[in-house]
Amino acid sequence: MNLTPVNSSTLVTIGYDHDGELLQLEFCHSHAVYQYFAVPAAVHEALLAATSKGSYFNQAIRGRYHFIRVVGLQTVGNLPAPAESPRGAAWRAR
Repeated sequence: MNLTPVNSSTLVTIGYDHDGELLQLEFCHSHAVYQYFAVPAAVHEALLAATSKGSYFNQAIRGRYHFIRVVGLQTVGNLPAPAESPRGAAWRAR
């Protein structure tokens, strides 16, 4: 997964796995990490290009895709460090 640090008051990093259409977002205030499933690449690209990442998230992502909160990812230098994820269970729920 490619992680991109972003300049946003809502998001710290945006990650995307093209093969699995998996979007990963780390939020600024809580540093909570969420993974969104079956997200088209065009949505990821539009989020990266959006002037307001928070507005685009609320408009185009929130409430539209299945998601899980990922426990165990810690922020290291503004990038989440790899950790074991409950990915298998999430894929079955997709």
